[in-house]
Amino acid sequence: MPAQSTVKLLAKRLQFTMMMAKNKQTTFEVACPDCGSMLTIDADTGLVVAHTPAPRKRLFEDLETAAQAMREQDERKESLFRQSVDAEKNKEDLFEKKFAEALRKAKDAPEGKPLREFDLD
Repeated sequence: MPAQSTVKLLAKRLQFTMMMAKNKQTTFEVACPDCGSMLTIDADTGLVVAHTPAPRKRLFEDLETAAQAMREQDERKESLFRQSVDAEKNKEDLFEKKFAEALRKAKDAPEGKPLREFDLD
């Protein structure tokens, strides 16, 4: 698991930095390897004092690409809705076919009580 090894490595670095920081300063900053945020840690206690989130990346370059993405998402939603409506229309036919098959199997099955392993003992 790479996440655990990353945490162990970060913990070792933190211990080393804490030992060095005890001599120099009371707090120090560490960058989170997963999200990129900055953590301010108290050197004496080893607890997180402050958290500065990483700057958010822009999803779209400009407003036009954002609008195009919204249109594509709307088209996808409409397509999924149409598929679900079609499936709902065909649902009754599917159930009728399944019922007819089950009825045919029931007629072909032998009459009487089915044998169970418990009855054979």
